[in-house]
Formats: sequence, C-alpha cells, structure tokens
Amino acid sequence: MPVNHIKSLRSITIPKEVIRLVSHRTFASGAKAKKGSKGGAAADGPKASILSKEVKSTTVVGANILKDGTDPKVLPDSEYPDWLWHLLDKRLALSELRRKDVETLPYEDLKRFVKLDNRARIKENNSLKAKN
Repeated sequence: MPVNHIKSLRSITIPKEVIRLVSHRTFASGAKAKKGSKGGAAADGPKASILSKEVKSTTVVGANILKDGTDPKVLPDSEYPDWLWHLLDKRLALSELRRKDVETLPYEDLKRFVKLDNRARIKENNSLKAKN
C-alpha cells in the first residue's frame, strides 16, 4: 500500500516559486549578515563583562543550576574539604610507578598502580586477540 502512495507523490510537480518560499534561509537574530563575512554576526568577538570586579571576587559566577537560584558565594579556604586542594596535583604515570618498589608505595599510589597495570594488560591482551 505505501509503495502506491510514493509512486503517486512522484508524479506531482511543484512550482519553483513554492520551492523558493520553503527553502528561504533566515537568521535567528533578525539581522542580515554583512556581505563578505563568513557566517555569524559582526559582533562575535569578545564581549566586555557587565559584572563588577567586586561581584566576580565574592561569587562563583555561572555555578547556579537552578532556575530561581543565585550564584553561590565564595567561602574562605577553611570551609572547603582538604581533598579539594589536591585534585590538581600531578600523579605518577604507570611507567614511573613500575620503576618504584611496590612494597614502599603509599596505599593510594599502590591502588593506582594496580588499576593502571590491569588496564594496560587488558589492552595488550585485546590487541593480541584482535590481530589473530
């Protein structure tokens, strides 16, 4: 049944004027782009901030996820947990962990070594099986 409908739709001719109306492009901002520019509006450059320096230094701008909420205030360092200050610390790579004595590694480094070593062995085994 659907095949018959498709065949009947193919025989319909559509005037060019209708195609022009349907395929007409518009810009969301309502303003036309300048000739010679490569897409986007002319004001796509960096915009000056409308927030004062005082507001920027006392609030976490953009951290609000609620519709009716406000941006949270910046707290003193003592109010945050200790682990937060170590998130960006550099950790040893697997090759460096392999060079060290496993018996002397701290617990966190040992845990990381086991995880990375298992991951490397799984990848190696998978690549060997894929070649065969």
